[in-house]
Amino acid sequence: MNGLLDYVAGNSPFHRLNPLSKLILAFVLCASCFIAGSLLFILGIIVFNLFIAALSGILKRSLRILLSLVKLSIMLFMVQIFFVREGEILILFPLNIYITDRGLYFSLLFVFRLIAATMPLSIMLSITRISDISNVLNRYLGIPYKYTFVLTTAIRFIPLFSEEMSGIMEAQIARGINFDTRNFFQKVRLLLPLCVPLLISSVRKIEGGAISAELRGFNLRTRKSGYKRYGFGFGDALILPGCALVIAASILVH
Repeated sequence: MNGLLDYVAGNSPFHRLNPLSKLILAFVLCASCFIAGSLLFILGIIVFNLFIAALSGILKRSLRILLSLVKLSIMLFMVQIFFVREGEILILFPLNIYITDRGLYFSLLFVFRLIAATMPLSIMLSITRISDISNVLNRYLGIPYKYTFVLTTAIRFIPLFSEEMSGIMEAQIARGINFDTRNFFQKVRLLLPLCVPLLISSVRKIEGGAISAELRGFNLRTRKSGYKRYGFGFGDALILPGCALVIAASILVH
């Protein structure tokens, strides 16, 4: 399984960071995108994400994620740009449909924030084991293990569901169903019946996972149950002042 959220082993400086430092850095980068109102600043966050990905050896994966986000952003941009009616009219269409300068700026800011806020989390998940994320949330932040288990299990199940859906679609293609239609509503009509076998398969996996968790003493786990310890090194010491600088810069350019 080679999904976009799978862990990629490595020995880069970012791989060696404490998982808590990675979480803080990812959330600070996300938050700074919504604090700042500058397109150039948010574009700089995107470039910085690609820089982290390049140092971590996952640049190709990050570019694939970026391309997927750009495709989604184009659709959202085309819808959003016609809803902002304030500002000076730049382009006028029939039926009183027009594009304003504020609408253009707001739509660009919207899609830039979407891309810049999504990439840090995807990169963090690619260079951090899910079990490490669960452990630091439970040990250092005091979040009950039940909640961290739900979060990490949901992340683990995303590629599993994707793979299961691909298998169901391949089985339907073998039966002569064509999913390559360009008609959006026709594709939705073809995909909706596939939700039933996917739901049944998902319930079976969830039930098996619940039984396995019970057999491993799920209800007995506490903050002290984890055996793994995470140290803080020089790189982690640089993360906090770096995050403070990013937040300060985002406030200044707001």
